[in-house]
Amino acid sequence: MKDGFLKIACATPDLRVGDCVHNTDRILELISQAHTQGVKIICFPELSITGYTCGDLFLQESLGRAAEQQLIRIAKETRDMDIVSIVGLPFVNQNKIYNCAAVICKGALLGIVPKTNLPNYSAHNELRYFTQGFDSEYFLKIQGEEVPFGTGLVFCCETMPELTFGVELCEDLYTADSPSVRYAKAGATLIFNLSASPAAAGKAEYRKMMVQAKSASLCCAYALADAGIGESTTDLVFSGHNLVAENGKLLAESEPFKNQMLITEVDLQKLCANRRKCNTFTTDEDIFHVDFSLAMEETALTRPIPKNPFVPEESDTRTERCKEILQMQAVGLMRRMQAIGCKNVVLGLSGGLDSTLALIVAAHTFDMLGLDRSGIHTITMPCFGTTGRTYRNACELAQKYGSTLREIRIEESVRLHFRDIGHDESIHNAAYENAQARERTQILMDIANDVNGLVVGTGDLSELALGWATYNGDHMSNYGVNGSIPKTLVRHLVRYEAEHSEQELSAILLDILDTPVSPELLPPDQQGKIAQKTEDLVGPYELHDFFLYYVIRHGFTPAKIFRMANYAFAGEYEDAVIFKWLKTFYRRFFTQQFKRSCLPDGVGVGSVGLSPRTGFRMPSDASMNVWMQELDALEQMLVK
Repeated sequence: MKDGFLKIACATPDLRVGDCVHNTDRILELISQAHTQGVKIICFPELSITGYTCGDLFLQESLGRAAEQQLIRIAKETRDMDIVSIVGLPFVNQNKIYNCAAVICKGALLGIVPKTNLPNYSAHNELRYFTQGFDSEYFLKIQGEEVPFGTGLVFCCETMPELTFGVELCEDLYTADSPSVRYAKAGATLIFNLSASPAAAGKAEYRKMMVQAKSASLCCAYALADAGIGESTTDLVFSGHNLVAENGKLLAESEPFKNQMLITEVDLQKLCANRRKCNTFTTDEDIFHVDFSLAMEETALTRPIPKNPFVPEESDTRTERCKEILQMQAVGLMRRMQAIGCKNVVLGLSGGLDSTLALIVAAHTFDMLGLDRSGIHTITMPCFGTTGRTYRNACELAQKYGSTLREIRIEESVRLHFRDIGHDESIHNAAYENAQARERTQILMDIANDVNGLVVGTGDLSELALGWATYNGDHMSNYGVNGSIPKTLVRHLVRYEAEHSEQELSAILLDILDTPVSPELLPPDQQGKIAQKTEDLVGPYELHDFFLYYVIRHGFTPAKIFRMANYAFAGEYEDAVIFKWLKTFYRRFFTQQFKRSCLPDGVGVGSVGLSPRTGFRMPSDASMNVWMQELDALEQMLVK
C-alpha cells in the first residue's frame, strides 16, 4: 500500500453448482492464500457462493438461506485477516431475489451491491429470477448489524486515501451507462466486476477490449473476476478469464480454462495524479460512502514496470509507433514551411543521433511536399573535438539523403573569438566548449538567411530536461523537430529508419547508433576516439528518461521513483548508482528551467513535453528544496 501500490487478486474457485458449503470452502482457501501473499482486496466471480448456472434453483428458499449462512461464515472466518473480500451470492430482500456482490472486511459486512443490468437473452435470462438493483440509501439487518444495500455504494479506505473502490456485476460492464461511471465520479479509482460471462469464439478479446476501454475512459483500475470450470455445461462453458487493467493498459490476464487466482498491483497514486489533471470527474452527490481501514504496509512489487516507458515493449507496436512519430514530426515541419512560404531548411549535421534524426525528418518532410531534397542544407562544422568516425558518417549520410552538404571548419573562427575575449585555448572550461556551439549556431542562422530557409533544431527532450544544451547555441533554432523526443526513443526512430532503408544507408545509420553519445567539444583521445562521453558526465540516458517520465507524467515523489527504478533496473544498476543520478536529475532539472522557458516551436508527439506553451510549466526561479530534502532523507536511509 505504500507509494500507492495496492496488491489485488481476482480468483476463480473450483465450485460445484448449488453446493454452498463446498464453494465457500474453496473461497476461504483462496482468501487465505491471497492474504499470505500480501493481497489487500480479493474479488470472486458472480454468484460464486452458489454458482451462476443454478437456474430455477435460485427460486428455492433453501439455496438462498444456505448462501446467506455461508456469507456470514466467510465474514467470521476472515475477521483476523487484513483483507477485503468481495463474493457473489443471491440475496433475498422483501421477497425479491437480487444478484449481489457482498463486500467483507475483518469480520464485518461493509455493504451489499445488487446487480443493475440484468441480461434477458436466451443463454441466461436473469430476469426470470432476479430483480434489478436500486440506488436509494437502504440498510439491511444481518446478524443484528445494519448493512448498506444498494447500487450507490463506494468503499473508502481511511488509511489509504487513494483507495476508493466500487463494485459492479458482469453485464454492467457492457452497458452505456454502467454503475462504474457514477463510482468514478464519486472518486473511485478502482472498480471490481464480479462476472459470469460464458465463453464463445472471440469473446475473450472482446472482454479484454471492454475492460481496457472502461479503465481508460474512467481513468481507473478495473479488475474482473470471471466464473470458470465447475459451472454447469448444459448449454454454456465458462473460462475463468480474469483481467486487471489500469488506465487502458492491461496489467495481468489469467489463462482461460485454468481456474486461477490472478494477483497483481495497481498504482492508485498514478491514477490520482491523472485525475488531478482532468476536471471532467464531477462529484456524484447520491453516492453513499462506506469507510473501512487496512494496515499500511509496503507492497512487494510483481507488476511490470518497463525500463523504457517512452518506448513500446512489443515489436509490432513499437514499429507502428515509430512510423507514426516520424510522420508527426514531418507534418509539423511541413506545416511550418508552408505557413512561411519556405522551401529550404538548414541543419547542422554532426554524425550523432539527434542531428541524424533531424535529417531523417527533413527528408520525409521534403518528400511529402514534393520538394527536391537538395533544399535540405546540411552543414558539417568540424572543430577541436570532431572525430574521423562522426565526420565520415555525417558526410556520407548527407550524400545518401540527397541533401546539399557544406563543410565549414570553425577552428580558426573559434580561435579568433578566444583571442577577442582573452581566453586561453588550453583551458577546457565552459567557455571553451560553448564558444564552439555558439559559433555553429551563428553559422546555421546566417546560412538560413542566405538561402531563405529556416534552421531545424536537433536537440531532444532528454537534453532539455537536463539542460544539456548551450544557451543560445544548440539550444536555439527556428523549429525544433526533436524537442519532444527522449533519447531512448530517438534510438528506436533511427533504428526504424535503418530497417526501412537500402543497405548502404542502413549501414551508416547503424554505425551512428553504435557511436557513443557526445557533444564532441573536447579533443579526442590519443587514438582519435571520442573522449567526451555524455553519459559519463550526466548519467545514463535510460535512467534519466525513466526519471523524466514519472516526474512529469505522474508527479511522483523522488522516493517512489527511486523504488520503481530499483525494481525496473534490478541487476543492472546498484541502488547507490541509481540514487546518484536521480539526485543529478533533480538538480539539473530545476536549475536549467531558464533554458526551457524560451524554447523554439516544435511538434509535441506524446504525453510528456517540456514546452513552456503546451508542456510543463515551471518558473525559472522555483526552489528545489522540497525535493532535495526528500532525497537527503532517502540518502540517510540508504546509508543505514
